[in-house]
Amino acid sequence: MTDVTVYFQVHQPFRLRRYTFFDIGTSEAYFDDGENERIVRRVAERCYLPMNALVRKLIEKHEGAFRVAYSISGVALQQMERWVPEALASFQDLAATGCVEILGETSHHSLCALTDLDEFRDQVNAQSDRVEKLFGKRPTTFRNTELVIDKRIAKTAEELGFRALLGEGADHLLGWRSPHDVYRPEGCDHLRLLLRDYVRSDDIAFRFSNRTWEEWPLSAERFAKWIHEAPPRDAAVNLFMDYETFGEHQWEETGIFRFFEGMPAAVLRDGRFRFRTPGEVAAEREPVHEMAIPRPVSWADAERDVTAWLGNPMQRAANEALYAVLPAVRALAAAGDPAPQETWRKLSTSDHLYYMCTKWFSDGDVHKYFSPYATPHDAFIAFMNVVDDFGRRARRAAGSLTQAPAPNLAHEAP
Repeated sequence: MTDVTVYFQVHQPFRLRRYTFFDIGTSEAYFDDGENERIVRRVAERCYLPMNALVRKLIEKHEGAFRVAYSISGVALQQMERWVPEALASFQDLAATGCVEILGETSHHSLCALTDLDEFRDQVNAQSDRVEKLFGKRPTTFRNTELVIDKRIAKTAEELGFRALLGEGADHLLGWRSPHDVYRPEGCDHLRLLLRDYVRSDDIAFRFSNRTWEEWPLSAERFAKWIHEAPPRDAAVNLFMDYETFGEHQWEETGIFRFFEGMPAAVLRDGRFRFRTPGEVAAEREPVHEMAIPRPVSWADAERDVTAWLGNPMQRAANEALYAVLPAVRALAAAGDPAPQETWRKLSTSDHLYYMCTKWFSDGDVHKYFSPYATPHDAFIAFMNVVDDFGRRARRAAGSLTQAPAPNLAHEAP
């Protein structure tokens, strides 16, 4: 048997408002709640609600033979709880079918694993707690922000109790090996590594509505034929993509919903193939090779590395400025004030650095599509103004914690 795993990333950041130099010292209103509410409501209407209804329909139609997985970022959960609770309820309804796996990730969709492993552990544990509370089961599969993995991240995920890890089937990582095998990351004892088939995944996520693509228009039957061409020895064809592909990035008018509705039946026509969640694959399959991951690998851009977020001086300066505030934020949280930590974590969301990317050509077009700013420099200025103000406030508040009250030297009257 060859397994087909379908995994969706659900994420919406807390976008910043246009915070200027003149706001520093006068305003703590960093986030554009009006815009964040507008966007999450729009995405819920176009994607989350209709796709969740379709996935539920397919689960019932195929009597549980169709199975999928989701990773829902903590900041997306916050926004759904606040502005579109019906969308969150529809995800909970899917999880209750027993055919949907909810994965673990960082609570704020951050790249903290690259800078501070203690913060990484805290965010991962916080997200696992939240998933268990909302969906009734603690996650056992880990998907790091933007599929960023390396040897340290894999080992830390294993130490946190995860049994499976998702990654990108990047050519420079695999070499001669196949993304359809199950691997064990170097340095880990039992963690299973499942790698994305980026060709088949991107056929849906990026090329589906491209009229210049030689395979346009893509039918469910032709896509299933490509899946069926996998050699019999292959363990799993892993299709990982943003959930917003459906209805938001690829509009309903492109036929993306009709395609997805027909895809499970087309795949299942060949009895060698079955749908499984990542956790089920990890539980049922032994690793065939150890995988060395000496440098971070992600699913972004042609390079499949972390240059989408830390590739230019603006991005690195912004990241350094943010993490310079972390000691003050931790001191305040330890003293019983968690609000600055929550603000800091919202600022750690990877999107803020992504908006500062200065890549050109096709990858640059993707970056511009997702950015609410006119230029990467505009994104950098807005972010740095916020970090400047927030850092001053956090350090001032943390400094007051260490200032012991002056002793009372007055003598009482006899």
